[in-house]
Amino acid sequence: MRTLLLYLLLVFFASCQSRPTNEADTTSPEEDTLTPPFGNIERMDAALESLIPSTSSIEVLSEGYDWIEGPVWVASENMLLFSDIPKNSIFQWKEGADASLYLKPSGYTGDNRREGEPGSNGLLIDSENRLVLCQHGDRRIARMSSPVNNPQPQFETIVDNYQGKKLNSPNDATYSKSGDLYFTDPPYGLEGNMDDPTKEIPFQGVYRVKAGTSVAELLIDSISRPNGIALSPDQSKLYVACSDPKKAVWYVYDLEANQPVNGHYFYDVTNLVGSEKGLPDGMKVHSSGALFATGPGGVWIFNADGKVLGKIKTGQATANCAFDAREQYLYITADMYLLRVKLT
Repeated sequence: MRTLLLYLLLVFFASCQSRPTNEADTTSPEEDTLTPPFGNIERMDAALESLIPSTSSIEVLSEGYDWIEGPVWVASENMLLFSDIPKNSIFQWKEGADASLYLKPSGYTGDNRREGEPGSNGLLIDSENRLVLCQHGDRRIARMSSPVNNPQPQFETIVDNYQGKKLNSPNDATYSKSGDLYFTDPPYGLEGNMDDPTKEIPFQGVYRVKAGTSVAELLIDSISRPNGIALSPDQSKLYVACSDPKKAVWYVYDLEANQPVNGHYFYDVTNLVGSEKGLPDGMKVHSSGALFATGPGGVWIFNADGKVLGKIKTGQATANCAFDAREQYLYITADMYLLRVKLT
């Protein structure tokens, strides 16, 4: 009987300590320090030390989401925002506080029930400190009408069509120093994906909206699944990820007179599809010119010449990443986990 009572007590305490898996995690930062190591950092070149110190590990900041994407650092509020696409929500994370709901709805504002991936994907902060969202469900890029410190689900359209045809589902975007908006438009936010009956554009485009306008200018229509997008620090190169399992590559283009030319493979990981979780997805460029790009197994780190310096191996399908304002940390959205790695 005594043995049975001890067993029942152990079961009771274990159940009390189990963690939720269907909502945003409520673990405090103090508890996060007790989280066991998550994945590992693979070092393939000594130059990685200048970006990620040898003492760094992968921290779990929060967990329990459906599929998180589009992280962006909001310097004015010292916080990270990120999308949970299936939940049609944006969450916020601040040092010393639990992650919490920031905005809902974030990507689909209609009244009819909608399946698939309705929420926001890529998030940006523009030059006037306004939140800009790639909205899957509403098939547009929009800005939130309210200030970032008082979020309200009210939006103004930046662009929602190309030559009068409805966009597919804007996925990721980046601003140039001159204020031009570059974005990708794959079909992932459509309920029927490529076969969706409401799909109006026959290709998956990469576009630019010049500063001060609301007109989408087609730059590239030859990438089967354009996804993440980024510019080099000197604005001379455009990087685009292709998340097609049959052509899992990162492209790089020279920008001449603001037009992409000389497009070629920056790096090809098609041979790894299926052996490691994930595809080329979101990316960010470090001020040094190094490219941090999510792909099979986690986050790949390249120098500007396309040499692999190392990998942050999350072991999860990893969607995107973002730096804080001072590049002290890299924040990573990996499936249900929000992760962080300390930088040099």
